[in-house]
Amino acid sequence: MTNSSSKSVPLTQALAQYVLEPTWGGQEQAACAVALTGTLDTFATLLAGQNEPVVHIVRQHLAASRSTLAEAPAPSARDMLGAAHAAFVNAVAGHALDYDDVALSAHPSTVLVPAIWAEAHRLRASGPDMLRAYVVGYEVWAELFSRESDQYHLKGWHPTGVFGVVGAAAAVAYLNREKLTQLQVAHALSIAASSASGVVANFGTMTKPWHAGRAAAAAIDAVRLAELGLTAATDALEHRAGFLAAISPMGNVDLDRPTTIGGKPRILELGLSIKRYPVCYFGHRVIDGVLALKAAHNLKADDVESVEVTIGAAAASTLRNHLPVTALEAKFSIEFDVASALVAGNVGLAQLTDAFTNQAQMKALMQKVRVRITERSCPLDPAFSYADSVRITTLAGRVLESGDIRFPKGHAMHTLSPQELRGKFLDCVTYSGLPCDGAALYDTLLALSDMPDVSVLANHF
Repeated sequence: MTNSSSKSVPLTQALAQYVLEPTWGGQEQAACAVALTGTLDTFATLLAGQNEPVVHIVRQHLAASRSTLAEAPAPSARDMLGAAHAAFVNAVAGHALDYDDVALSAHPSTVLVPAIWAEAHRLRASGPDMLRAYVVGYEVWAELFSRESDQYHLKGWHPTGVFGVVGAAAAVAYLNREKLTQLQVAHALSIAASSASGVVANFGTMTKPWHAGRAAAAAIDAVRLAELGLTAATDALEHRAGFLAAISPMGNVDLDRPTTIGGKPRILELGLSIKRYPVCYFGHRVIDGVLALKAAHNLKADDVESVEVTIGAAAASTLRNHLPVTALEAKFSIEFDVASALVAGNVGLAQLTDAFTNQAQMKALMQKVRVRITERSCPLDPAFSYADSVRITTLAGRVLESGDIRFPKGHAMHTLSPQELRGKFLDCVTYSGLPCDGAALYDTLLALSDMPDVSVLANHF
């Protein structure tokens, strides 16, 4: 599909056409390379999260309604699950630690990869098809997300659950493209739109990763239902009473703009940002700033009189737990981020425990943090401020300032090295405690573009 051919085609139909016949603007290889990074990082985080309490709860729930299908692997399960159930478990695990990648004001890979892996395993699809499916899902997600001028988080929407189900449905439909018609794909996207959900009020609880799991599973369900003949509106995405209009924070959504999907992939413009810390991404620039000041000035936690952080409005609204008492709450606390960086010199998996969160020194430091809001937004992602900053005043009267922090390390504009990405992967596998050779799995995934049948990935678990 080309840009010009989409101009007279309504949005839902244009996206369905793209799913069946995607074009890459001559940049398929580069786009798939980004998809591979997202896939590698998601396997890391879904393995690390397999033993989280929320994953055990979801598995118990699914066991009560488990089908006899054995279609796809979930590393923490003793046997195979139905594809939708496997996607559910793996997406919950991938999001449980808040360690998964970021783009489009959301966490695309933690929905896309589990859904794609489950369906690709069932179909015995190739590695290249997995990567292309990822790009298709990302592009559909980006096309929808880019039409809104206001911030979904401030309205209360969790974009990962809301957009993820539609993007993942597009990816799963691509894997099934040989047996689906354009009408069926349009139905699948519209069914998925009616499954969109997730509210910010549930951040800092087990329900947040459930959003991702439900989206991944519902995406597979949407495609299967459409294939079986379940109908839906063929304009549910762009209708005045449809998906985009319904979720728009203030009605400032462009329902009529011709789609440009199929030109230069947006995944190459927007990329993926890989997390270095297992906490909400809104806090990562501040963490980098505190750690830099600590290192540059040999700063100790006991030296600090006060800390002022400057962040955006959406960040302040999301990081709402000012004095957290659980590790889950701490993931959405800028006060915890600052205190952990000062006390431990890190904000890592080892610090994300209830015991560390409730240490007396942590509690005292968190009460010394003040938040200042900046209204200037980032042109690349308006949910974020243009820059964050940190100002630390010591008991000795020194004032230490970070200056503007535009992008944290790991951001698409400030990327991790291949060695750093591999290091995170191996650390996550070790943290999982699963009997998995992390180095061997990483090398296998690294060769995904040459893999004729992705079902061999299950041999690693």
